[in-house]
Amino acid sequence: MSEPQITLYRLQACPFCERVVRTLDELDLSYRSRYVEPMHSERNVVKRVSGARSVPAIVDRETGVTMSESANIVEYLNGTYGEGGA
Repeated sequence: MSEPQITLYRLQACPFCERVVRTLDELDLSYRSRYVEPMHSERNVVKRVSGARSVPAIVDRETGVTMSESANIVEYLNGTYGEGGA
């Protein structure tokens, strides 16, 4: 089985991250979760990927999109993979 195209950078018990997880599940998209450091100043892996230390953040290798902010991610996922998307 190939690796999922979407990687989600998230925190444990983060409501904004869970919002993205719900959308991924509703759209039946496979994804890989990467849990990051709770301390904002230590989230270097997220900064390297997205340019910011905020979560949630996704990397979609299928489309080349990297983004943060749960509302933007949900809108992107619905528009790309939902009813109006692919």
